[in-house]
Amino acid sequence: MKSLKIFIIISLILLFIGISGILFIYFWAQKDLPNFKKITDYNPPLVTTVYTKNGHVLGYFYKEKRFLVSLKEISPWVIKSFLAAEDSHFYEHEGVDIVGIIRAAIKNIEAGTIVQGGSTITQQIIKSLLLSPERSYKRKLKEIILAYRLEKYLNKNEILTIYLNQIYLGHGAYGIEAAARTYFGKHAKDLNLAEAAMLAGLPKAPSKYNPYNHFELAKKRQRYVLKRLKELKWISKKQYDEALNYHLILKSSGDPSWQQGAYYLEEVRRWLINKFGEEKVYKGGLIVQTCADLEHLNAAKNALRKGLIASTKRRGFRGPLKHLSPTEYSNFLSKQIIQPELLIPQSGEWLKVLVIKVKPKGAWVKFGQEQGFIPVESMAWARTPDISKAPEDVPRIKDATKVLKAGDIVYASIQEKKDNLWILSLEQEPEVEGAIFSLDPRTGEVLALVGGYDFFKSQFNRVTQAKRQPGSAFKPIVYSVAIDKGFTPASIILDAPIVYEDKTTNSTWKPENFEGIFFGPTLLRTALVKSRNLVTIRIASKIGIKNIIKRAKLLGIEENFPSDLSICLGSVPVTPWELCRAYTAFARLGTYIEPYLVKEVKNSWGDILYQVTPQIKEALSPDTAYIITYLLQQVVKYGTGWRAKVLKRPVAGKTGTTNNEQDAWFIGFTPYLLTGVYVGFDQVKPMGKYETGSRAASPIWVNYRLAVEPNYPIQDFPKPDNIVMLKIDGQTGKLASPISKEVYLLPFKKGTEPKEISNIPDEFNSNQNKENILKNIF
Repeated sequence: MKSLKIFIIISLILLFIGISGILFIYFWAQKDLPNFKKITDYNPPLVTTVYTKNGHVLGYFYKEKRFLVSLKEISPWVIKSFLAAEDSHFYEHEGVDIVGIIRAAIKNIEAGTIVQGGSTITQQIIKSLLLSPERSYKRKLKEIILAYRLEKYLNKNEILTIYLNQIYLGHGAYGIEAAARTYFGKHAKDLNLAEAAMLAGLPKAPSKYNPYNHFELAKKRQRYVLKRLKELKWISKKQYDEALNYHLILKSSGDPSWQQGAYYLEEVRRWLINKFGEEKVYKGGLIVQTCADLEHLNAAKNALRKGLIASTKRRGFRGPLKHLSPTEYSNFLSKQIIQPELLIPQSGEWLKVLVIKVKPKGAWVKFGQEQGFIPVESMAWARTPDISKAPEDVPRIKDATKVLKAGDIVYASIQEKKDNLWILSLEQEPEVEGAIFSLDPRTGEVLALVGGYDFFKSQFNRVTQAKRQPGSAFKPIVYSVAIDKGFTPASIILDAPIVYEDKTTNSTWKPENFEGIFFGPTLLRTALVKSRNLVTIRIASKIGIKNIIKRAKLLGIEENFPSDLSICLGSVPVTPWELCRAYTAFARLGTYIEPYLVKEVKNSWGDILYQVTPQIKEALSPDTAYIITYLLQQVVKYGTGWRAKVLKRPVAGKTGTTNNEQDAWFIGFTPYLLTGVYVGFDQVKPMGKYETGSRAASPIWVNYRLAVEPNYPIQDFPKPDNIVMLKIDGQTGKLASPISKEVYLLPFKKGTEPKEISNIPDEFNSNQNKENILKNIF
């Protein structure tokens, strides 16, 4: 009896130890289980995708290339192939396949080491997410317990979804969607049986079976997967044969990142990091909807590049890229990989070419195995650089020997092919830089942003980072204050010399008009249209610098303004973003809107994390905004913005040029699209004689707008009810009479319009005739 009691006590102790051990192991294992109580708790590192407003992919940000997809977004062949290859009893077991484990244990005992794991898909998820790849019985035990636990939280489809999104499939592709794009250039839902079987063969050894590097090994693995599918009777013999003999074409869908709209994409990346943090941007799988429009982006990029190249040519030829001796010719040509079938006449594609012979009529060149000729006519611009002279001040080049010599390496663009000779044009990459920024002023959506000539040479974004003096492009802000302070478009202001003495620096300031002459009494309308500096300074002096600074800040220009009259001529540097934002108040007839790049951000499960709320602020009265906009339309019709007339629709705009032609601007707008262009050197210096806003910047604006304008109907700026239109005598500022020689139709706020008629001859002095004249004026 005593021995029986001892036996029972020992048995209870052993049972207690056993149960305690099991409980200890269970709690030890389960404490590391991720919080997978629902499928949305699964948050692996995912690709952040940035879309244009029309649904095109602008680019990706990621540490691991993985796209989250649901089972319904995956081809049924993929599901069958992976189950056949990895876990054919997946829908039958509870996270662990006991038969599979016994089979693996026997093989491990026979081998004397661990050679097979017998892991289910559920166990593979645990190993991938929680455990190290170490092969040990301790880790395997923990894996089994966690697998059972996981299956209590998630259903089979949810576990399979995680697996197909988590697994690494080689070549930088994580998950089935990334693999489908990487190996076959399609989405996971579009994979056929042959393609699915090849991808299902990758998990065992992604590098070893990578079809790009080891296609035969990949085919061997594909054959195994198809064989398993046939053995399981999940496919027929016919399907097996067809898939095995299917001609696989490896093709990556490519990464569009930085290929189109690189400056825009980079600005979005900075915004996202500032908003969500780097970890979220590179691993969070954000879905980012931007305002970018590829048509606008490409048109803006092409217009800017064309304009900057034209600008550099106006300064002359800086010389060859380098010069080779005859012994170096063959080495240079042998390193060039030229595919003649890819050279397209009239494409404008640039090539580096070697000059082998030069005569006055042109230069003969070689590139790869091809031969070409650069006629002297295409070198007409290639004068010796001299910024004190404009191109029209010097003779055009008529002798190619004055430009090139044998051994020179230069850029040339393809024009046409005659017989076996390529006809080329001499080219030169610009050192001058620029920016173009375009938004819809109605909504604030930024449609195009190009921050320089070549993103890969300079990531400095001149739209958002380059602060430059705007010159006369700042004047509309000054004149808007003047209108509010009692001036009208018909006000007469004296255009005459001014000298200001600064007693603190013991210096004098003698501002001048661009033309270097004075025009006497001038209509305010004409002062803005013709950009008269001296009139602007006199107006600024009367209305007060503090009021101008206050208006600029109200329009979103948060710079440090000195209490200095020079600010009215645009001496305070601003970014193109800032200046265009200020101009939205004119385009919107009173309110300015904050431009924005990103409309919406969602997480990988489609939950909205951010949605833009347009920031709109009152800045001007509608009447004042309309008057300034109307006068800026006159700048286009009769002033320095004349190139924009080619659009043949209502356009308002203003050029800007700083001292010594260091910076050139053109801000132009319609009710539906506002675009700003800036041109200048990064290290500020003169661009050359006549390199003004009109010559250097406005052609870029025009080329861009001509490309996108057909997308918009013709639209004029709506006139507020409080505005009256009157014909004004340009010399007196009074109501025009029948003998007025210079007449303008101008807008006025009701109650501010002139009452007196200009220069009425005696025969028109009767009351009846005055009434008829007034009818004509109105």
